Amino acid sequence: MPAEREQTNAERLKRASTLARSGARRYPTEIMNSIRQGDVATARQALDHAGADGPLAAAWLGHATVLVRLGEHWVLTDPVFSERIGVKVGPWTFGVGRLLPAFDPAALPPIDLILISHAHFDHLDKPSLKALTSKKTRVITAAATKGLIPRGFADVRELSWEESIDAGPLTLRAMRPAHWGARAAWDKHRGFNSYIIDAPSAPTHANRVLYAGDTAMSDAYTKVGGVDLSIFGIGAYDPWVHAHATPEQVWAMHQMARGEFLLPIHHSTYKLSDEPSGEPLTRLLAAAGDRAGSVVGRELGDIWKRPAKT
Repeated sequence: MPAEREQTNAERLKRASTLARSGARRYPTEIMNSIRQGDVATARQALDHAGADGPLAAAWLGHATVLVRLGEHWVLTDPVFSERIGVKVGPWTFGVGRLLPAFDPAALPPIDLILISHAHFDHLDKPSLKALTSKKTRVITAAATKGLIPRGFADVRELSWEESIDAGPLTLRAMRPAHWGARAAWDKHRGFNSYIIDAPSAPTHANRVLYAGDTAMSDAYTKVGGVDLSIFGIGAYDPWVHAHATPEQVWAMHQMARGEFLLPIHHSTYKLSDEPSGEPLTRLLAAAGDRAGSVVGRELGDIWKRPAKT
């Protein structure tokens, strides 16, 4: 036992050292840019969502933000439209800058439901949520995160693992991914969720979506039981593979969930790790092989519509 404990401690130290070196290559420069640039507003893109009609459609809006159309209802996952994410102090946000253009929240369709997977700054972005506040919009978030959601929404509900809730005609169930939920070093009590979204089924459409949020490799998705669309993060695995899956692992989990189509997220938008830009999607398509055509929503803002079932 002592030898095993010593080996575990050594592995933890090695991982901590690797993560520290990774951060040192990136964050000092980003912090200086935060001070020099401040929170500079840039031009926002308007999403042409007219073609995103039901029963199931989706568009990747950068990082982990996906606009999903389920029947007549609009769902938005982890909305982040800020030019910089991190801790806000006065006019400065101390964190990493955006690499892809941001969309204008005001130009989105009326959102019925917002899903928050966990409290990390790149998933729960208060400025973006404030821009979306509406008395017609519901928010479902992870345990112990309700207090972080800005006021002004119709309803805010926390969902713990394996709990289900009806949100209008949609039914949601929370699952446990392989991740963590702390927003700061001292609040490790916060939850972290994946979600299964069920919509009322038309005769030839299941209209079922898995939003995985952030996760490392996990066999939890064998319990999903099949979805029309799975949404998984494919980036930030080097050296964070203990918290974010590799593209090959994502493809494996998509198959575990018996997903028909896969929309990849959490890549190219913010530099959070060391893998080269473009590598996550290239590796995912290689892992999919002759099923690469089922990887959808690859380009920012492109509308994907589920083909009619025959």
